[in-house]
Amino acid sequence: MEFNLTWILLGLPMAFVLGWLASRWDLRQVRADNRQAPKAYFKGLNFLLNEQQDKAIDAFIEAVQNDPDTTELHFALGNLFRRRGEYNRAVRVHEHLLGRADLSRPDRDRAQHALAQDFLKAGLLDRAEESLHRLEGTQYEAEARLALLAIYERSRDWTQAASIARKMQAADQGDFSARLAHYLCEDAQAQIAHGQLDTAGSRLQQALETAPHAPRPRLELAQLQHRQGQSAQALQTLQELAAQSPAALPLAAGLLVETAAATGEIATAQALLAHHYAQAPSLDLLQAQVALDKKSGDAEAAGRARLVQHLEHEPSLVAAAQWLAGETLTEEQYHGAVQKALDHAAKPLTRYRCAACGFEARTHFWHCPGCQSWDSYPARRVEEL
Repeated sequence: MEFNLTWILLGLPMAFVLGWLASRWDLRQVRADNRQAPKAYFKGLNFLLNEQQDKAIDAFIEAVQNDPDTTELHFALGNLFRRRGEYNRAVRVHEHLLGRADLSRPDRDRAQHALAQDFLKAGLLDRAEESLHRLEGTQYEAEARLALLAIYERSRDWTQAASIARKMQAADQGDFSARLAHYLCEDAQAQIAHGQLDTAGSRLQQALETAPHAPRPRLELAQLQHRQGQSAQALQTLQELAAQSPAALPLAAGLLVETAAATGEIATAQALLAHHYAQAPSLDLLQAQVALDKKSGDAEAAGRARLVQHLEHEPSLVAAAQWLAGETLTEEQYHGAVQKALDHAAKPLTRYRCAACGFEARTHFWHCPGCQSWDSYPARRVEEL
């Protein structure tokens, strides 16, 4: 068969035309796909800015369906589900991301962090704990440890909380010595509840070594010593507390009266209270002085005189109600009603208030039950703030 060059000359232009048409078709398809995805994405963003989260979710789902490999859209969709409280759907989105083999290491860590947040918001603390542990060694390690610390504090697992706090301190994430002392004190309280007084004393001594300037270890150690009949050591511990943390002495005022009476060191306790009351007048210090006046044999008038002196410097409704309780009025038949009204008005003023969230309580807390903050309760009552 003779080779015909004419067919080659005719075929080259045709091949060129077909190639050009194919490229134009592919380019149009790519442009159409690129236009479709951003359109759905920007529609979702517009709905989100207008706080129309339902429509935003629908738009993002449409965008994900058009381009299922886009990780950013998956993250946006998962965050939207979490914000709306649809934690199951958020978990499914982030677990789907983690199941992808082509996901980069940074995106995998990000998805793991998002999944842990889903579990935390849903209250699934055991699953959140597992997810947070997987973030060790990642860029989310510091946040994960803080979240783990909150979980262990909420579940009162003080051993695990102390372990995490030590890791954070070793990594220069802050000074956790005061919090570690609290964990040891909490553990000591648990030991006391089970009758393990020696173990509790060991925990309190360890807390004192961990945070020498923290008031709680000394206060609880003095309580334990007094309970064990070691009132002299308890009084010495309270004297150390007054020297190291004078602002916390009002919390120990009642215990100081008891230990002074048990040891016969009433004069020593009176001098200590008088010195600190002169520096910072306090209702608790005042009442402790009145109690010691009675134990030393002074007349009741001495205590009433202290109340009057306090009122001259501090306008206190609580002190005024206490003073009025011992007064004889001209119209004595109304005394009971007046006294009841004053006591009712003064009662809220004797509470303690959290400086972080404002939660008020009759007793002083080292760990706020409202906002979970540590050392947020001042040692002074509401009226004195």
